[in-house]
Amino acid sequence: MFASTLDTTIEFLKGVGPKRAELLQKELGIFTYNQLLNHFPFRYIDRTRFYKINELSSDLPYVQILGRITNKEQIGEKHKKRIVARLTDETGSIELVWFQSLKWVDEHVMKGKVYIVFGKPAVFNGSFSISHPELETYPRPSTMTGNLRLQPVYNSTEKLKKFFLDSKGIQKLQTLLIEQHLSEIRETIPPYILEKYQMISRREAVLNIHFPKDVVALKKAENRLKFEELFFIQLQMLHNKQLRELKFKGHLFPIVGEHVNTFYNEVLPFELTGAQKRVIKEIRVDTQRGIQMNRLVQGDVGSGKTVVALMSMLLASDNGYQACMMAPTEILARQHYESISSLLKGRLAKVSILTGSTTKKQRTVLHAELEAGEIDILVGTHALIEDKVVFKNLGLVVIDEQHRFGVEQRAKLWRKNTVPPHILVMTATPIPRTLAMTLYGDLDVSVIDELPAGRKPIETKHLFEGQRLRMFGFMKQEIAKGRQVYVVYPLIKESEKLDLLHLEAGIEQMGYQFPRPDYQISIVHGKMSNADKQYEMQQFIDGKSQIMVATTVIEVGVNVPNASVMIIENAERFGLSQLHQLRGRVGRGAEQSFCILMSGNKLSADGRLRLETMVKTNNGFEISEIDLKLRGPGDISGTQQSGVLDLKIADLATDQRILQEARNTVIDIISADPHLELPENSVLKTYLSKRRSGIAFDKIS
Repeated sequence: MFASTLDTTIEFLKGVGPKRAELLQKELGIFTYNQLLNHFPFRYIDRTRFYKINELSSDLPYVQILGRITNKEQIGEKHKKRIVARLTDETGSIELVWFQSLKWVDEHVMKGKVYIVFGKPAVFNGSFSISHPELETYPRPSTMTGNLRLQPVYNSTEKLKKFFLDSKGIQKLQTLLIEQHLSEIRETIPPYILEKYQMISRREAVLNIHFPKDVVALKKAENRLKFEELFFIQLQMLHNKQLRELKFKGHLFPIVGEHVNTFYNEVLPFELTGAQKRVIKEIRVDTQRGIQMNRLVQGDVGSGKTVVALMSMLLASDNGYQACMMAPTEILARQHYESISSLLKGRLAKVSILTGSTTKKQRTVLHAELEAGEIDILVGTHALIEDKVVFKNLGLVVIDEQHRFGVEQRAKLWRKNTVPPHILVMTATPIPRTLAMTLYGDLDVSVIDELPAGRKPIETKHLFEGQRLRMFGFMKQEIAKGRQVYVVYPLIKESEKLDLLHLEAGIEQMGYQFPRPDYQISIVHGKMSNADKQYEMQQFIDGKSQIMVATTVIEVGVNVPNASVMIIENAERFGLSQLHQLRGRVGRGAEQSFCILMSGNKLSADGRLRLETMVKTNNGFEISEIDLKLRGPGDISGTQQSGVLDLKIADLATDQRILQEARNTVIDIISADPHLELPENSVLKTYLSKRRSGIAFDKIS
């Protein structure tokens, strides 16, 4: 029904062939005509402006000049042979140079003729020249591709360029494909939606994204294709959520009993914040609806997500169910286990831990206790999803930092009970609203946006290398007050490529400044065994060492309220999200805490903006929005690695309005037509059935 020539393998497009097809597949993931059409330009060169020769400068990326060839000659011998022509306008002249395709240049570039010349100007011996310029005769012929006002620029690779598939080569393939197959592009969005938002057709959008006739046409094409991309992500997510709610009945947790009440009234050593109370109430409502809960709890570093998770797990206990909590690393799993055990003070629930380093003997006992229902809360790493781990009655699964787990890993936990358990996902990585809507659009979202009472905002300073002695002096002051200090480095050993102050050199320098026996230093990095890491961390936790020198393994999972200073070396090399996570290791006690960002004197614009942002604000959500603009969604959330988000044209940092429109439209459609049975929604129903069959949307055109 949907077969079309646009499904044809790219090899059969004129000018491609087997070798180029193989490269397009490997380098750009382009297998079919349709996928080539969906390889959109990433920018455009304005071919409407003509520069005068006396306006040229070597800073200009590309220029277009209208002039007459007044001279042309061949110079040099053998491999030094080249053709040099002189182009002249009323303001001056410039040299055009060719080192290749000399026969073609000799035959087609004529002295006395007027040409449109396009290329990058460079200065050689004090004069401007352009090497291998593009030439068009003047006036331009009025064909579609010969009359480009905005020239598309496509992503390519070095391997593709060797086979003449640079941006220009890809443009030629797009030209041929559109000229031959434009009429076969089918509409994917119902007419009533196009009319509502006054969007152009898909056919017109594809033509104008590759070969825009003007800026207005380009904007309309971008808007239409961005809306389509975000609309279908939302359709799939919200439709899946609806199906899950219809298909999966959830455990009922109607009782708030002894476990929750005793913990809240007698055991909990502090007052919950308003935000924590609100989120716990939302979880209570979810677990009384009779459908499976799927809730994301976002909370900045130190906002108290662990307490919310624990009270949710105690709610499961009150209703006769077991709960588990899965963390991405052993360090973090152990931290959660210790935090929960410390909060419970040995009362109300039996808590156990299962990680890769749990011994065989310990596992045997644990498996038996778990299956007998003697363990109420099990904390662990991905070891929890092993087939041997069997619960008596699993009612709630808490997943920390969900983006670090694959979909299949999470699903294995859901299948550990006949009725799927409730799912509570937690993240300490503040997620911009647009990214949360796109990544977690099928989850209900709660935000813990308050810090516990008594916490003072962390003071952040940026110091340059020349201020290092001042930094050492400040460390000594804080240690003299009985405080502890983290010093974090980006690398373990010196790298030839990156001139960074590395961990080993840092340890040596620290040894001079903080000699034994007056000071003790703990060292932690990723190359150490778990046992050694645990020992060093414990020394620091117990206050036996004042300084912990570490790589980013301490980004999560270390909670030392007495540590009041975080020093980050080569801070300009870290992403904003990582800097924020590292800073969150301090400020966990009642004392004033500090974060010092050390950097070299030379900073890129992005590096400077990151450090200025950290100094200016402690708000994780504000930081995440800037991070999204700087780095893009894939880097922020790990979604490029997990394949969750592969946007071809939409940009979550700038397309918030379009995303909101797309989401609202999907909500309206599903509310009015839950099963997409109305004739006007048939194309949407077909899309979802194709997705369930594993056929990419590219095929539906």
